[in-house]
Amino acid sequence: MQIRAALGVLFLATACAASSSPVARITSPGGTVEVALEVADTPEVRARGLMYRKSLADGHGMLFVFEDESEHDFWMKDTLIPLDMLFIASDGLVVGIHANATPLSTATIGVGAPSRFVIEVPGGWAARHGIVTGARVELRGVRTP
Repeated sequence: MQIRAALGVLFLATACAASSSPVARITSPGGTVEVALEVADTPEVRARGLMYRKSLADGHGMLFVFEDESEHDFWMKDTLIPLDMLFIASDGLVVGIHANATPLSTATIGVGAPSRFVIEVPGGWAARHGIVTGARVELRGVRTP
């Protein structure tokens, strides 16, 4: 009985810990998928982003959180892997996607629409999962300013 109770407590603690990890739940005509997130919510962390990384696991990404909803531009200088960038408005609507950004490029990347969040995922990920402009994103476990 004690072992069963201890296992129950361990399961509950693990479930609670997992539920507090930042996740994006993305719903699009292709279905619903989740992305485990690293959160870039300070100027310093946003400036570094995913630079110098040699890989990014499928189903993982980085969420850039901005204080304001405006047109945000990125570049790939010092970023070694191709990335898809999902630009998201305050209401959770994907307002644009830039697919397969070229590694090490200094070209400016934007979608010409205001966004409050940007999620970077491995290049080609959005197409593989049917994620398109107009998809809906629900952020879980993410504090926003």
